[in-house]
Amino acid sequence: MSDPAKTRRHAERVRELVAALVREIKDPRLGMLTVTDARITGDLREATVFYTVLGDPTEQASTAAALESAKGMLRSRVGHALGLRHSPSLTFVLDNVQTHVKEIDDLLAQAKHRDQEVQRLAAGAKYAGDPDPYKSDDEEIEDDESERVGAREDNG
Repeated sequence: MSDPAKTRRHAERVRELVAALVREIKDPRLGMLTVTDARITGDLREATVFYTVLGDPTEQASTAAALESAKGMLRSRVGHALGLRHSPSLTFVLDNVQTHVKEIDDLLAQAKHRDQEVQRLAAGAKYAGDPDPYKSDDEEIEDDESERVGAREDNG
């Protein structure tokens, strides 16, 4: 098991290397690709590279195929640049950010709608009891005085 800081540094370096090396791939199937993240295991043997592709699902599929065919070249170049004993095996994962953004936007719209509904219901609501359920010092003094006056009248 290696140091977590070292693992993070290697993962960042893998991301930078793959992003630079992808420009050298001459495959026509490769679309507009952006490498978003890379993660590497603690033993530095396996790296997962996350990427996004601008375009429709067919362009995403063709880019995935192009990356898969260039995986060997990328692995050897990344391993040589990292200077590790073993070159990490590369796995490419489509990071579909647009889908996640849409899901989050939908959830935020639902929350906004629910908040508006709560505000609408709260606008006409009234307290179940007195508006000020707590006794103030002035009321206690008035209550004490009225009890004394009432007691004098009963005795008197």
